[in-house]
Amino acid sequence: MQPFLSGVAFVGLYGLSYGILLFIISIGLVITMGLMRVMNLAHGAFAAIGGYATIALMKSAGLPYGLALACAVVGVAALAVLLERAVFAYLYSASDLDQVLMTLGVNFVVIAFLTLVFGPNLYPAALPPSLRGSVDLGFRSFETYRLFLTTIGFAVAALVYFGFERTSFGARLRAAVDNRTMAQAIGIDTGRLFSISFAIGAGLAALGGGVGMGLMPLEPFYPLKYLVLVLIVVSLSGTGDVRSALGAALFVGLVDTAGRFLLPEVGGFLIYALLIGLIVWRRDGLFVPRTAR
Repeated sequence: MQPFLSGVAFVGLYGLSYGILLFIISIGLVITMGLMRVMNLAHGAFAAIGGYATIALMKSAGLPYGLALACAVVGVAALAVLLERAVFAYLYSASDLDQVLMTLGVNFVVIAFLTLVFGPNLYPAALPPSLRGSVDLGFRSFETYRLFLTTIGFAVAALVYFGFERTSFGARLRAAVDNRTMAQAIGIDTGRLFSISFAIGAGLAALGGGVGMGLMPLEPFYPLKYLVLVLIVVSLSGTGDVRSALGAALFVGLVDTAGRFLLPEVGGFLIYALLIGLIVWRRDGLFVPRTAR
C-alpha cells in the first residue's frame, strides 16, 4: 500500500506543477485564439524569448532572478505590441490558413535568431538558491521550485480570470471580437484593446518561459518543441474560458506525468492518443456541456 500511495502522491504533485506551468504558457494563447480568434502559432516564441531574456539578464547584467523575470516579461510585452501593430493586426481579417502560415514563419525567424545569438544547444540555466532544495509536506517532500511554480500559476489564474471575466475590459474585448464595427461605433478603441490583449498574452507566455526553465529547458527550437502541448491545452479548453483552460492544463499535466511514470516506454504517447479520443468525443472542448453544442 505504501508504494502505491507514494506513486499517487508523486503523480499528483508533479503532475500538478507540470500542468500549472502548461497553464501559464497556454493561457495567453487561450486569450488570443479563444477570445480574439487569432491563430497565433508563434505564441511559443514569446515564451522562449522570455526564458532566454531572463537568463541573459541574470548572467550579463547580474540582476536577481525576480527582477530579471519582471524585465523579461515587460520587454516581451512591449515587443508584442510592436509585432501586433506591424504584423498581427493585418491577420485579424485573414483566413485561418494565412494566420497559421504567417505565425509559423515568425517561429522560424525567432528560432534562427536564438540560434545565432545563443547557439544551437540547450541554454544552461541555474535556479536561484532560494528555489533549490525541498519542502517537507508531511506525507512526502516536494521541490521548492515546483511549489513556487504552483503558487505562481494559481495566482496568474486568479488575476487573469478577474481581468477577463469580471471587468469591463473583458466585456469590451468580447464585444469587439463579436462585432468590431458596432464596438467602434459606441466608442471602443478596438485597435488599442487588441494591442493590450495581445501584449498580455505574450507577457504571460514570457512569464511561463522564465519560471518554467527548470521543467522545460531552453533551446532554439523551444517555440516548436512545446507548441503541441500548448495547442492540446487550448483545444481541450475549447471556449477561451480561464477556468476551462486551467482544468485542461491540469488534466494534461496529470495524464502526461502518470503515463510517463506508469508506462515509461510508451507514456510519452499517451496524451496524444487520449487527445484523439477526446476530440472525437468532445470536439468543442473538454468542459463544454453537451447541451451547448
